[in-house]
Amino acid sequence: MNLHQPHAEVYVPDGLHEAQALARTTHLCIAAHHDDIEIMAAHAVLTCFQQSDKWFTGVVVTDGRGSPRAGRYADYTDDEMWAVRRQEQRKAAFVGEYAAQIMLDYPSKVVKDGRAGAPVEDMAAVLEATRPQVVYTHNLADKHDTHVAVALRLIQAIRQMPPEARPQRLYGCEVWRDLDWMSDDDKIVFDLSAQENLQAALLGVFDSQISGGKRYDLAALGRRRVNATFFASHAVDETTGAAFAMDLSPLIRDEGIDPLAYVQGFIERFRAEVAERVVRLRSVHPVKGGNDGSA
Repeated sequence: MNLHQPHAEVYVPDGLHEAQALARTTHLCIAAHHDDIEIMAAHAVLTCFQQSDKWFTGVVVTDGRGSPRAGRYADYTDDEMWAVRRQEQRKAAFVGEYAAQIMLDYPSKVVKDGRAGAPVEDMAAVLEATRPQVVYTHNLADKHDTHVAVALRLIQAIRQMPPEARPQRLYGCEVWRDLDWMSDDDKIVFDLSAQENLQAALLGVFDSQISGGKRYDLAALGRRRVNATFFASHAVDETTGAAFAMDLSPLIRDEGIDPLAYVQGFIERFRAEVAERVVRLRSVHPVKGGNDGSA
């Protein structure tokens, strides 16, 4: 692939030729930052792990230079953090037996600039080289600007592909805002009960973040357990770990759907669900002043 950034990298853990390694991809994740893949796309990694007919490729869009740092990494320069985060991502790719790990190496400000065409062109090149069946990225209700920007650039890149070459599914996953709030009928639920040891190992290689003051490893695994337990209030747990996703597939099938209107539809259905429940269950004889006297 011809990528724009001079330090963009395609790492193939098993040493296969780049073109062959990318062509075997069935599941792809395009994420904003190093470790976002392992936080939000564990389902894809587990689905492909040690499967000869399924292969996972990860893409990190930004360069990692602006990462927060503390502890032993407190005095690291931006360039030193850049090198550390790339090496950590390579370690995750090796542990997870990825088909390939691609690092596009953009500053976040470039990704967030809707006028910048290079990130979209690089994503289009990755999609052409991999032709995945399923793609994972950030959800459109994420509260991190760079995450939402990556999702929007990806949608743009996929829409440039001929319809017959596009992925079958596109999922928006959880990092900086979980998706528990979505109506259950709207949720995509990924079962992450299996191989918790592998899930922990994938998260654990990012020492610069964990030792640097962000326990993403504990938080991500804890969120998966919380999702599994609190998914259904009137049933026993069916899984020991779960991740939720927003189905973004309609946005890559129909170019006439506006991403903003699409995500607002999820929010509106959630609002309507809450309103219906409160209206249905509130007292028909409310106490004057609107306080029912409960603690």
